[in-house]
Amino acid sequence: MAGVFYTSDKMIKAMEAIRYPIKGSCQCGAVSYRLLAPPQMVVACHCKECQKLSTSAFSITAIVRAEDIEFIGELSHWQRGSASGNISAAKFCGRCGNRIYHYNPAEPQSIKLKPSNLEDTRIIQPSAHAWVSEKQDWFVIPPGVKQYAGQP
Repeated sequence: MAGVFYTSDKMIKAMEAIRYPIKGSCQCGAVSYRLLAPPQMVVACHCKECQKLSTSAFSITAIVRAEDIEFIGELSHWQRGSASGNISAAKFCGRCGNRIYHYNPAEPQSIKLKPSNLEDTRIIQPSAHAWVSEKQDWFVIPPGVKQYAGQP
């Protein structure tokens, strides 16, 4: 998932217009953060676990380097195993329950930020869709966006 790729000139211009840091917070404000640099990639995940997490058709994830984000406030922890044998861990606000990010403990340098709670949401333009083999039939992926049947 390393590297950045965009699907249009319009998307590139939108990303270039964003000024960092961007602030984000949970619903109640007990946890906040500052995103210091652009994400490496923004992915829409259609796996059944992400559908449960988001209570929607998919979950949006911005892959960011751990050194590019600063958190303020106490984060609670939850984790589960996956079919691949990896651990999927999550940090969330213990007060309102809002998910802030996911990560694999074996790869702590990479944060899978849930970016919908950013003040500036223009970065939420998926450059790829993962687990399209499990996506909802009614959802149509925009033309030109990379697709992966499973985990990229």
